[in-house]
Amino acid sequence: MTTQAITRELRDWIIAQARAGCRPEDVLQSMRTSGWDEDTALNALETTLEDFLKDHAQANTLPPPVPVPTPDLIGSPTVVRALDRDVKILLAMQSPRLIVLGGLLSDEECDEMIAQASPRLARSETVHNPSGGSEVHDSRTSDGMFFERGEFPLCDRIERRIAALVNWPLENGEGLQVLRYRPGAEYKAHHDYFDPAQPGTPTILQRGGQRVGTIVMYLNTVPKGGGTAFPDVGVEVGPVRGNAVFFSYDRAHVVTRTLHAGTPVVEGEKWVATKWLREREFR
Repeated sequence: MTTQAITRELRDWIIAQARAGCRPEDVLQSMRTSGWDEDTALNALETTLEDFLKDHAQANTLPPPVPVPTPDLIGSPTVVRALDRDVKILLAMQSPRLIVLGGLLSDEECDEMIAQASPRLARSETVHNPSGGSEVHDSRTSDGMFFERGEFPLCDRIERRIAALVNWPLENGEGLQVLRYRPGAEYKAHHDYFDPAQPGTPTILQRGGQRVGTIVMYLNTVPKGGGTAFPDVGVEVGPVRGNAVFFSYDRAHVVTRTLHAGTPVVEGEKWVATKWLREREFR
């Protein structure tokens, strides 16, 4: 077939698959199997879903969706290449868009990250919504610190690996944050995007727009407790050294179902490195 038209019937079929809960990568594969040219099929899928989501948002008075980082999981691979390292896909969900990654970091990288961060730990803070600054709050009882983006070779390597994995510009990422949770420490359920209704949010957004993605990397294996829980969907990711959980949110709204919590550590300590991704260059 030399010319393939994107018809109304095709768009209706794509929307029907979306309503039925089919993954975009599976819809694309079905189109390719049926003889559609890959570029034409991808264009039809992207434009149709984009229009569908915008119409759905307007009909339900939701903020419109924005582009988000996402790994290329077309064909449901069990392993993907992330720049310099093969990473396992242990779990992939569509709503929320949540992917559990195996072996994102090596044992040596985990140990080095802990060693570099340890001397600089202080009580973790949360966003102070009225001002856009930060404050110590009882909802978060960890110790933490931030590295500047690319501050030392390990940071730069991990950040470039993440950028390649989720297909997002390196400069749109915040610096890595390392956290230590002692026994009993936790981070109560929260969203990572900045609440548009809060007076301090416009100040925060000046540095790179909204957060649109999070990746939590586990630097050690916790004997008991310390999981990353998503209460809206009943999922909890266990903290295993070298593994990570990635999730994205295409609008600052609870419809993304990305409410999550760091559950209390029951035994041992929990060390994590977190990377937040912004809409635009983070300065």
